Amino acid sequence: MSLHACAALVERADPDRFRATMAAPVAARRVLFPLYAFNVEVSRAPWVTQEPMIAEMRLQWWRDALEEIGGGGKVRKHEVVDALASVLDTQAAVLLDGLIAARRWDVYKDTFEDAAHFDSYIDATSGHLMWTAARLLGPADEAPVRDFAYGVGVANFLRAVPGLEDSGRIPLVDGSHAGVKTLAADALDRLNAARQGKAGVSRDAGHALLCGHAARPVLSNAVKDPSAVALAALDPYPFGQSLRLLHVTLRGWWI
Repeated sequence: MSLHACAALVERADPDRFRATMAAPVAARRVLFPLYAFNVEVSRAPWVTQEPMIAEMRLQWWRDALEEIGGGGKVRKHEVVDALASVLDTQAAVLLDGLIAARRWDVYKDTFEDAAHFDSYIDATSGHLMWTAARLLGPADEAPVRDFAYGVGVANFLRAVPGLEDSGRIPLVDGSHAGVKTLAADALDRLNAARQGKAGVSRDAGHALLCGHAARPVLSNAVKDPSAVALAALDPYPFGQSLRLLHVTLRGWWI
């Protein structure tokens, strides 16, 4: 039942990843749904309260849960933790702990220190999650998965900019049109680098990358019209997005 609970949570809170996971084989879903449900819980923890201490405590709860899973002993009772414990190994638990640590940025309203700080945040949040999923599903070279995850992470972050600004954040190191265009173009370059390394990612591991099916059109839209970021107008039309997911599922994540 914990797997069903994870799937239901992802369906409610992260419909893009839910649809991508449903396009994957059943065996892959058993890995992806617990990971994505964990990501939902961690990513929303800083936003359910305006008290930083409480948010920090929520994140620490998940770090403690991962420590229990990585230690191989008894783990706390929780639907998502139960499902995670059945799929994670020690390496994955350590890597996901780094994801949680990066999410501490979401608790406060401090800006990113510089571009390197922003890149490390994207690599820890998007990269650690996607690389963990890919590695658990099948053989894969880390570099193309990380490159692809960076592009996906930047695309998702740009989609989130209006909401972050509404909450009083200054989310981008350079929020000018030129800065947005450069960031999106660099992220597209990383997607292209991942495409060049596609031979190093097995079909099984590639199911972890299906969730990035919308990244290329989102980033392309940001390059063409950086003002679309502030207008929340980066997403492809729903019908086009569905077609792209079908296309990616049939041909491969690298298109």
